[in-house]
Amino acid sequence: MAPNTNAEEDNLTCVLYGVRDLRLEQRPIPEPGENEVLLKIQCVGICGSDVHYVVHGNIGNYIVKSPMVIGHEASGIVVKTGTGVTDLSVGDRVAIEPGVSCRKCQFCKIGKYNLCPSMKFCATPPVDGNLTRYFIHAADFCYKLPDHMTLEEGALLEPLSVGVHACKKANITVGSSVLILGAGPIGLATLATAKAMGASQIYITDLTEYRLNLAKDMGATKTIQIKKNDSDEEALNYVRNEMGNELPDVTLDCTGFQQTIKMGIEITKSGGVLVIVGMGASGVVQLPLFNALSREVDIKGVFRYANDYPNALAMIASKQVNLKPLITHHFKIEDSLKAFETAETGAGGAIKVMIHLDETGDS
Repeated sequence: MAPNTNAEEDNLTCVLYGVRDLRLEQRPIPEPGENEVLLKIQCVGICGSDVHYVVHGNIGNYIVKSPMVIGHEASGIVVKTGTGVTDLSVGDRVAIEPGVSCRKCQFCKIGKYNLCPSMKFCATPPVDGNLTRYFIHAADFCYKLPDHMTLEEGALLEPLSVGVHACKKANITVGSSVLILGAGPIGLATLATAKAMGASQIYITDLTEYRLNLAKDMGATKTIQIKKNDSDEEALNYVRNEMGNELPDVTLDCTGFQQTIKMGIEITKSGGVLVIVGMGASGVVQLPLFNALSREVDIKGVFRYANDYPNALAMIASKQVNLKPLITHHFKIEDSLKAFETAETGAGGAIKVMIHLDETGDS
């Protein structure tokens, strides 16, 4: 569908109707309610979970049963405020934390609002996402960007917050030795975070050379390219040899597949920590738990993030972290179908595909 020629009425929106059924359509511009703001969305990054919904129609028990607006890595400009909003004003440039919790349950009250059973998270069925020109969001889950930060960087706060949450869980500190399994956007954001937190040695693995080249540019101590058809034992031995048999204090698995989780258990130093960040595996996985138990390797899981957006924003604002190199492709919202195809196939060495919704806004 072509955009409306009247810009004030144009709310072009990218909607997922089912497996590989992604459509552009016009929707009414909503009105903000109490403690909400109306945002003119500027940038939306495509996440692996977005692609998974498009290709498979579900992630675990989250199933697309009715049309759902896609997208959750976003930034925008405040164009209207609802009653009760005091910390944001029209014209403010903001990053959008896509999950809004109830703020009242036991998890919210102890600061673990990512575990809120009533969480409404963008583009997680049945909640609509924010790949739309105009979007309503809770004001207290919008973070004002300093003038020197771009709106693209604002959208990148979402994957960076995952990395921040994971590295906090791992208790990475000055001098830590870290192994990151997987050099996709989350793995690279985790790499940047670990480096900013003081890790002295950072090793990172992946199947693809171009991602590892970027990891090297971002400060990885050593990159390790694993062969796609290697057995679990072959992959483990290869990584060990490439690390010079120096076992890491912390392993962060950013893929979530059985082979890498198993490797994380077996390669982490005794008394160390394995944090499972990725959710690539579905169903039951078989793991060498005795190995972990007998060596007191702590296994931790992370789910999204909580109270990490301010840290992520500060890291980019202070230039401790630079995630701009992750953005490899740019598309307009009118070309969203092509954007998702690029993200799915990795065409042209795609890492982070960014969709731009407003040509009048800065990047």
